Amino acid sequence: MTGVRLPHARPYRAGRVSWVIRPRGVVAGLVGLVLITALVALSLRIGDFPLSLAEIVDSLTGTGGNHFVVVELRLPRALTGVLVGAALGLSGAITQSIARNPLASPDILGVTSGASVTVVAVIVASGTVYGGASGPLASVGVPVAALAGGLAGAVIVYSLAWRRGLDGYRLVLVGVGVAAVFTNVKYWLMTTGDVNDSSRAMVWISGSLSGRGWEHVVPVAYALAVLVPLCLVGTRVLSALRFGDETATGLGVRLNTARALLLLGAVLLAAVAVAAAGPISFVALAAPQIALRLAGVAQPPLVVSAVTGAVLTSAADLAARTVFAPAELPVGVVTAVLGAPYLIYLLVRARREARS
Repeated sequence: MTGVRLPHARPYRAGRVSWVIRPRGVVAGLVGLVLITALVALSLRIGDFPLSLAEIVDSLTGTGGNHFVVVELRLPRALTGVLVGAALGLSGAITQSIARNPLASPDILGVTSGASVTVVAVIVASGTVYGGASGPLASVGVPVAALAGGLAGAVIVYSLAWRRGLDGYRLVLVGVGVAAVFTNVKYWLMTTGDVNDSSRAMVWISGSLSGRGWEHVVPVAYALAVLVPLCLVGTRVLSALRFGDETATGLGVRLNTARALLLLGAVLLAAVAVAAAGPISFVALAAPQIALRLAGVAQPPLVVSAVTGAVLTSAADLAARTVFAPAELPVGVVTAVLGAPYLIYLLVRARREARS
């Protein structure tokens, strides 16, 4: 990366798996964890009934009188934000590394749009509400629909973008086009459905952490526990892809298989996040690029990207709850307002680099 002085790196190996630990990345990750802890603590304190840290600790240990407010209402929402942000940040880091393009993310590549279409179809068809009132498919239908839609969107984009190889800019352009089609289908479904069901779907597609409970925390936590280690194993492959297809093939990487498996992991991470909180936009786009600059490396670091995504989502949710209190905004609105200027910056920067 031009103009960035890379810190001293220490390689480690365990069997066939090797990784490199850079001090600057470790510091960035640790600072991010401290920020996450502080944001979660603030989320537990702030609300219609402000609580002190001592009251929060008492409630968490089961000795306070605010156990229900802290443990059943505020803590699941805060943890869902952390886990969803981490999933989006990691997913964005993988897609940007594979495409070798800072604009590549689940938002741009049609993954979240595909998940949104299938979820809106389920909500409109059955009256399901995920995170709020109950519905016949609330616990199963929405997560399954999000996974199926995300996978379908990724397969369509990948198939249309493949031309004797995978070019990053072609992948982004195809993804934008497919996402636009999915968006129009989504709004068509809402116009043909019942008014009440369409209004529920509109709340969901805005991306919100309101009303999240432990039934949302547990599935995302399980998904991350399985997918994060598998994605970290692919760090070597991502490092090889950075130097181009021919170099990666020369290093013994099975290019098509490696890309497909890593993209599958990224799609599953994004789909799980969408199922839990709706399509929270721009986190997967911005978090890897912020993490890249914080860690001072040449491509988005996976762990730091996940931590950065958790920080961004938690901070956006806190702002959504407090800036216009007592009114509350969906967290997706806040991330969209902050992320749109960043997307414009990336487009301008990419154009300048192309000219130079």
